[in-house]
Amino acid sequence: MALTRRTLVAAGLAAPALIGLGRAAQAATTLKLSHQFPGGTIDEGDFRDRMCRKFAAAVKERSKGAIEVQVYPGSSLMKTNAQFSAMRKGALDMSLYPLPYAGGEVPETNIGLMPALVTSYPQAMAWKTAPVGRKLTEILLAKNIVLVSWVWQAGGVASRERPLVRPEDAKGLKVRGGSREMDLMMKAAGAATLSLPSNESYAAMQTGACDAVITSSTSLISFRLEELSKSLTSGRGRSYWFMLEPIMMSKTVFDALPKDQQELIMAVGAELESFGQEGAQADDSRVEQIFGKAGAKVETLDEATLGKWRDIARDSAWKDYAAKSSSCAEMLKLAEAVA
Repeated sequence: MALTRRTLVAAGLAAPALIGLGRAAQAATTLKLSHQFPGGTIDEGDFRDRMCRKFAAAVKERSKGAIEVQVYPGSSLMKTNAQFSAMRKGALDMSLYPLPYAGGEVPETNIGLMPALVTSYPQAMAWKTAPVGRKLTEILLAKNIVLVSWVWQAGGVASRERPLVRPEDAKGLKVRGGSREMDLMMKAAGAATLSLPSNESYAAMQTGACDAVITSSTSLISFRLEELSKSLTSGRGRSYWFMLEPIMMSKTVFDALPKDQQELIMAVGAELESFGQEGAQADDSRVEQIFGKAGAKVETLDEATLGKWRDIARDSAWKDYAAKSSSCAEMLKLAEAVA
């Protein structure tokens, strides 16, 4: 077929459009967001998975498809403990990750589950803008990690047999605490401890390797620990177990994005923090209902008992943490200033 002038003109006009389309396709970015918790949908299931899915949906919509976030629940992309290191290396884009799990690499992060240091949600939520939060953000940036969305969770104790409420109850029990510092407090109270991610708690209790699991209210629910427990010490109202479980991102990956996309990610992360805190607090009540319905005895901490745990924590976990480095000592001092 002969090429007419009209055909050549049309082809010339179309070429820039096709080139532009190719550039747009190349500019689209896919981010992988991993976490250890059970998967669900954007409306049902573990609120931490829902939070990740809401994050993904909001980022895709507001970037007009330029960024797609793929969520991998249940450690389906990589094992739980490998996620922090992978983010630091740029091998994993994002994770909703229990911060003190990173304590082996970055000792300062154990401040995110320091027993009896944070005892209420208002105190926890004040960290982000307080000096302790700014210091933690700086430390993580230096380790190639960006804090995208702050989430705190209270925790409780699920026990196979006898309750673990007061420090004297700990003697002779095998307890999963969730961090080195939590374990130090439990050991000081007379317990034996074991270290494992919360998604391995069910198997540990089922086999008898563990007598009591201390973890977030949401994990107590999501990992169905009511099936194995005769007692629950709830974290509702007050608790010596508060964990920081933020959405984090590899700084290598973050820095490679255009500034407008960086700002979008941080804005969505900040906006979802209220959803995270509402979800955590709702589960503090829901866990009592679930365990009670399953036949477990449900107890809560009073202020006097919390004070006893704090005294033990101060003489064991806090002291050990502060002795690690001047940076850790400074972090603890800043955290204590947040009432």
